[in-house]
Amino acid sequence: MSFLRLNGIHTFIEQFHILQGVTIDVPEGSIVALLGRNGAGKTTTLKTILGLHPARDGSVTYEGADITHRRSFDIAAMGIGYVPEHRAIFADLSVAENLRIAERRKGDFAAKADFIFGLFPDLERLIDLPGTNLSGGQQQMLAVARAMVPDNRLLLIDEPSEGLAPVLIEQMIEAIRELSSHTTVLLVEQNFIVASHLASQYVIIEEGQSVKCGAMADLVDDRDTIDRYLGTG
Repeated sequence: MSFLRLNGIHTFIEQFHILQGVTIDVPEGSIVALLGRNGAGKTTTLKTILGLHPARDGSVTYEGADITHRRSFDIAAMGIGYVPEHRAIFADLSVAENLRIAERRKGDFAAKADFIFGLFPDLERLIDLPGTNLSGGQQQMLAVARAMVPDNRLLLIDEPSEGLAPVLIEQMIEAIRELSSHTTVLLVEQNFIVASHLASQYVIIEEGQSVKCGAMADLVDDRDTIDRYLGTG
C-alpha cells in the first residue's frame, strides 16, 4: 500500500480541465519529484492533494485513508504540510511569528526550533526581523521551515529552488535531504539538476496527464525522455 496514492485524478479549475488522469505513488520515506514543462499541471496536482482544487474524478489516499473529498484543513490536520510556490510568507510578521503561527499544537515551534535552526541558521539570526527584510532565499528557507513546525509526515514542496542563487540552492538541497530523514517529500521542481540530486523517484506530467515514472537514476541517463518531456537542453 502506498503512503500517498493518486489514482486517475481529474481536476477542473472553473471550466478548464487541468488534470486529465494523473496517477502517482509516493512510498513512505522517499523524495518524489513531479517534473514537466510550465503549465503541465504540477502545482494543480499538489493543490488537489490538499483539497484546494478538489478532484472531480479519481481518488487520493493517504496512509490508507481516502482524502479525496475532505476539506483542506482536515487534510492538513492529518499531517500534510505545504510549501507553496512564491513562498506566501506573512511579510509583516517576524520570522518567529511566521513560525509560531504554523503551530498545530502549542509548543510545536519550541520542540522543533533546534532542528529548524540547524538546517537554516540564517533564520535564527534574523528571528525578530519581519518577512519584508528577508532576501528571496531567506524567505524560501522560512517557507520550508514553517511547514516543518507541526509534526507533518508528508511535505508538498512547490519549486524550492526557484529564484535562488547557486550557493543557496546547495543549502536548500542539503536541508531537504536532511528533512527527508524525518518526513516523506513530494516536490515540484523545474530545475532538473536540483530534482536529480534530491529525488529517488520521479513522475512526469504532460498536458495534465502522468506520462512516465520511475527511478531518478534511470531518468538521468535517458536523454530522449528528458528532451521530449522536459526540454532542458
